[in-house]
Amino acid sequence: MEVPVIKINMFIMMGIVVAVIYFGQWLRNKLSVLKKYCIPSAVVGGTLFAILTCVLYMTGICQFEWENQSIMNNFFYNIFFAASGMAASLALLKKGGKLVLIFTGLAWLLAILQNALALGVGTAMGMNPLTALMAGSTPLTGGHGNAASFGPIAAEMGGTGAVEVAVAAATFGLISGCLIGGPIGRSIIRKKHLDQGYQEDREETLAEKAAHLFNGTECRNAWFMLIVACGIGQILLEIRKIVLPGLNMPIHVMCMLAGIIIRLIMDKTGKGNDEFYEVIDNVGEISLALFVSLSIITMKLWQLIDLALPLLTILFLQLVLIYLFVRFITFNACGRDYDAAIIAVGHTGFGLGAVPVSMATMTSVCDQYYYSKLAYFVVPLIGGFISNITNAATITFFMNIAQGMLH
Repeated sequence: MEVPVIKINMFIMMGIVVAVIYFGQWLRNKLSVLKKYCIPSAVVGGTLFAILTCVLYMTGICQFEWENQSIMNNFFYNIFFAASGMAASLALLKKGGKLVLIFTGLAWLLAILQNALALGVGTAMGMNPLTALMAGSTPLTGGHGNAASFGPIAAEMGGTGAVEVAVAAATFGLISGCLIGGPIGRSIIRKKHLDQGYQEDREETLAEKAAHLFNGTECRNAWFMLIVACGIGQILLEIRKIVLPGLNMPIHVMCMLAGIIIRLIMDKTGKGNDEFYEVIDNVGEISLALFVSLSIITMKLWQLIDLALPLLTILFLQLVLIYLFVRFITFNACGRDYDAAIIAVGHTGFGLGAVPVSMATMTSVCDQYYYSKLAYFVVPLIGGFISNITNAATITFFMNIAQGMLH
């Protein structure tokens, strides 16, 4: 039976996006367990709305078609990355240099393990090797973007149902990353007593925020500079296409780079101030919340219902793998301190879904404890750019192995 389609206008869509954030915030205040385990408001409200749309579809009542969803997603996504770039001062860039190299290696290692697990367990349970591989780093570390890119390639190479498996696994990963990142971070922080020594600073910061009067001029300047950063990012992208046509570098990375350049210039000329950068952070958080909420409410959860037992087994084991990896490898390798705990939260997010999931869960944890500038620089840089390169190479390597197993 064909399910009736209801087209949702862009403005109604954005109204729903904001409404589910407020609803998630209200529910977090009512159910302390959600706040206790650092589940973001956008995730709470968005997931419940996605469940509602799934029920409507499964009962044959209707399904929604979202107008200009990708345009709005790209806008908020790039504004967020530009804000992340403008948060990176010269001192932070110097401090994060070594950690960037360490975290790059960790992200690459996790992708290798994810593919080895998917291929090994899948073939052991009788799955097509290429299809099984689509439950590895392709949809998890890579997200829906890589699922859409590599799924058809795997299908052409002989992976039956590879596209459907990749998209469904990416959806599973996105939801899982939203739900388990916060609890993992809270567990590490409390077990290692990393919140000690931060509470006094956190209270002072909150008091300053409470006393801080809204500055319309700085808010206007922040929005203008972030939009300029996105424009510069697009120019840099076009230059890259001409100079380095073989290098795949997405627009959001260029927006982040533009943000870093603007920040360095403003610091050098003395044009920036703490109030301005605080507004930049707030705009970034708003954009992130809108992006995450929009991404979740438009998910097609019914795609997960058709997952067979072998695929569900692989995905469950992937959750176990990433918990053990970020808890015992990422946290320890990144310094065993508070910054390392927040980086571990971020690794959970983009290791299962996407960088915005990382940032949303990191923000939720930091709201409860303390802000980590280092984590907010390292995670989006690796998850949003460098891991895309290393993961693509890893996927290609394993796809060749999987294809060889067919013969």
